[in-house]
Amino acid sequence: MDNQTLLQEILKAFQLYGERMDKRFEQIDKRFLQIDNRFQQIDVRFQQIDKRFQQVDNRFQQIDKRFEQMDSKMDKIKNELEDKIEIGFNRLNKKIDGQQEEIADLKETTNFLLSKAAKHEKKLQQLSEHHT
Repeated sequence: MDNQTLLQEILKAFQLYGERMDKRFEQIDKRFLQIDNRFQQIDVRFQQIDKRFQQVDNRFQQIDKRFEQMDSKMDKIKNELEDKIEIGFNRLNKKIDGQQEEIADLKETTNFLLSKAAKHEKKLQQLSEHHT
């Protein structure tokens, strides 16, 4: 083989090697594009998940706010009921005190009337003893 033919064979081998390397790099580029597309899909999915988490977080904040409103309303109702109960007990105590005063007055009057009745009874006995 002469030098010219040898050089052509070497050049042809380099060309074949270069073509194979080009194909290999194209395959690698294609694979990188596929991987990049997959990462973009994953990124979109993460964005959807983040959006959903934000919606859930907003919902929890609304629920927390509603619970705070309910707690406030329940505290207000509790305080109003406690005030009404206290007012009711105060009225009841005043009524009971008034009833106790009436009972004491009635007892005093009854005792007075009983003592008068006993005196009259005694006088009637004395009168009936004198007439007999």
